[in-house]
Amino acid sequence: MTMRSTRSTVTFANPFTLSGYPGELPAGDYEVLVEQELLQGLSFEAYRRTATYLTVRGRGRHAGRSELRATSDSDLKEALSQDAATTETNNHSDAALSPQEDLK
Repeated sequence: MTMRSTRSTVTFANPFTLSGYPGELPAGDYEVLVEQELLQGLSFEAYRRTATYLTVRGRGRHAGRSELRATSDSDLKEALSQDAATTETNNHSDAALSPQEDLK
């Protein structure tokens, strides 16, 4: 069975949670590892996703360590979507807006 792995980076602008794991993760860049296997018996090359992992770097006394947290593509997309919505909400809040100038 032929396998391949791809890596990419996602950025969270706000603290977030990941389904299936307790606690909140800090905003920042996270590496995503996707493993895929080659589908056999086809007349063309195609791969199927077998696993998705988010690399979480240790903090505090766990600094220097990293952990691969298994997740699903849909859970990761949901966390990124919620992050984008939170950022959008924060950017449009009254506190984020500058006062209107008096136009005379």
